[in-house]
Amino acid sequence: VQLQASGGGFVQAGGSLRLSCAASGFTLEYYAIGWFRQAPGKLREGVSCISSSGGSTYYADSVKGRFTVSRDNAKNTVYLQMNSLKPEDTAVYYCAAATYAGASGWHLPGRYTYWGQGTKVTVSS
Repeated sequence: VQLQASGGGFVQAGGSLRLSCAASGFTLEYYAIGWFRQAPGKLREGVSCISSSGGSTYYADSVKGRFTVSRDNAKNTVYLQMNSLKPEDTAVYYCAAATYAGASGWHLPGRYTYWGQGTKVTVSS
């Protein structure tokens, strides 16, 4: 069972990146998928989450209107489209899988069972 996050890189402020979260060894469609990030010296924070069906999505206030989470269950992949990036978005981004997240707890790392290894995003000013 493995999650693989990819798509990070270096981008100037105002630019865009699309992160991907691919699964191997299990089927993503049965799981809510969360995106988290951790900047140096800071706690890991929830960025976004999408329910197993894709019918519900959740975002941190800091990324609302700029980030969009989506999933393609046929490809066993979840995406995080990040637009209008800011230097404060710089962090290592992780994807994680939970059997259920929900509106009140999607941002809690403890809700998630499986974690990817992280992909680094650097936004320059």
